[in-house]
Amino acid sequence: MSLPRSMICKGCWQQMHLPVPLRGPASIPFRAFGIRPSRMNPNTCTICELMFTRVMKARQITVDVSVLFADLRGYTTLSQSLPADTVSSLLDVFYDECAEAIWEFDGLLNKTVGDAIMAIFNFPIRHDDHAQRAVRTAREIQRRCSHLGREFDLPHHAEADGSELGVGIGIDTGETSFGEFGRSHRDLTAIGTVVNTASRAQSVAPAGRILVTRAVCDRAPGETASREGRDYELKGFDKPIELYAV
Repeated sequence: MSLPRSMICKGCWQQMHLPVPLRGPASIPFRAFGIRPSRMNPNTCTICELMFTRVMKARQITVDVSVLFADLRGYTTLSQSLPADTVSSLLDVFYDECAEAIWEFDGLLNKTVGDAIMAIFNFPIRHDDHAQRAVRTAREIQRRCSHLGREFDLPHHAEADGSELGVGIGIDTGETSFGEFGRSHRDLTAIGTVVNTASRAQSVAPAGRILVTRAVCDRAPGETASREGRDYELKGFDKPIELYAV
């Protein structure tokens, strides 16, 4: 399913009630000034991405968001045994499938790091059901990426830890600091415990699985009903964290 393309920036409209054209003849003068669809979400613009401080009147703000991390399991093994162009194509398809799933639910593809991605929901495009959207995005990523092995005609294989080719996903929700971090190298992203928890949850999620926190279950009961939690020892956390497979 192709993503519906908005004619104006959803982020600027929600944050400032400013109708910034993204497509069509009205967008041409804006493009002359470098204002165009953002790479993080094609329904937002580079004002959201590159002029955050001016728009929000602050370098950092506290926002209530859901954060999703997804990692392509088995990629390390494949990168050592397959031609470089095949490995590169596999990663391209993984990124593209994740992006389409994230954008379908108005999320922001905030980072691509190696064989992993980070997505943020509820900023700059606001939705009260952002936790639910994050879970639905995770399921859509799993559905979209379930064909990767067949598409690239990859042999059955497993990593040393037993994980096979597939995607492991972790999600948490709550308040984070969002803004521009760094001085010589500016990075627009979210930081805080929610981000760390989602990342660590992803790190223990086996291929094909989605692990979410209790906070996600509480805020998206329709997506996580009748799920039983399990305590996980996560790196950097003093106490076990209860996670739920959805």
